[in-house]
Amino acid sequence: MHLREITDDNRDAVRALRVRRDQKQFVASVSRSLKDATKKPEANPWYRAVYIGDEPVGFVMLSWKPPAGPYKGRHFIWRLLIDKRHQRRGIGRETLTRIADLVRADGATELLTSYDPGDGEPWPFYQKLGFEPTGEIDDGEIVLRLVFSAA
Repeated sequence: MHLREITDDNRDAVRALRVRRDQKQFVASVSRSLKDATKKPEANPWYRAVYIGDEPVGFVMLSWKPPAGPYKGRHFIWRLLIDKRHQRRGIGRETLTRIADLVRADGATELLTSYDPGDGEPWPFYQKLGFEPTGEIDDGEIVLRLVFSAA
């Protein structure tokens, strides 16, 4: 698994990635995510395609240390999507591990994300990876934090 920048050469293939129908309420499409990134440059969006070999299998987007706002100077997973054909293979876990390594290398002590609660919510996935609720609610979503232990 590796992360690759999205370019004109792979944009259509990455935009074609889809989650299962029952997951659509929890994660926006890649197209919507790229539009959101363009509309909110103040969030300092950082995004990559997730690849296995030469095939795009997922998408991840962070708000990378935005200069202002509630997550000022912090790393926040804004979107994480693994294509429905590639789920339950550990790719999401591996992607989060890679992102956590990048964020830790950037000097962070934690990684944040949030989820919309409901039937089929991603909380069990995040909980298995060590995320814990912060007690904050952001636009109806439960905010989670993964704290990095001192090395």
